[in-house]
Amino acid sequence: MRQRIDPRKSLVGFVVGDVTYALEIGAVREVTNPLPVVALPQAPPAVVGVADYRGAIVPVVDLRAKFGLPLAAATRKTKWVIMDAGTRLVALVVDAVTEVFGLGASGVRQAPFLGQGDAERGIAGVAEGPGGMAFVLDEQPFAELVRSVSVARDASKASPPAGRKE
Repeated sequence: MRQRIDPRKSLVGFVVGDVTYALEIGAVREVTNPLPVVALPQAPPAVVGVADYRGAIVPVVDLRAKFGLPLAAATRKTKWVIMDAGTRLVALVVDAVTEVFGLGASGVRQAPFLGQGDAERGIAGVAEGPGGMAFVLDEQPFAELVRSVSVARDASKASPPAGRKE
């Protein structure tokens, strides 16, 4: 039987670089240690490859790459946040998972306009976390990123390699 989610604890917090982020708890399937990754040719730079997660092949998105930070070697604190991004799962590589926390009285506030690329950043809003401000991520940009990977993979299957005839 599935446990009821405590409504006071509705966000899963994690750190990428020096910044705290969060996802709605309903979008998080699991937090796990990193698994072996197979590189995916012609994938967007943030998609480091795919992994076998409980029998499902999931794209692995390194949030450091997605947010333009320098890549870092995995440590004992490095985790994957397995997120439900619409029709499939996505593994988000994070530096560390902090805690599950609630929104408090202020709820999720609107993120400030940062100029062109706001939609690609995927910031749904800002919440007050236990250690200060946390950017709440929107699952939609990750669904779009995964969809573009799926479309590219399907297109490469449909056409024979250059110089080959079917």
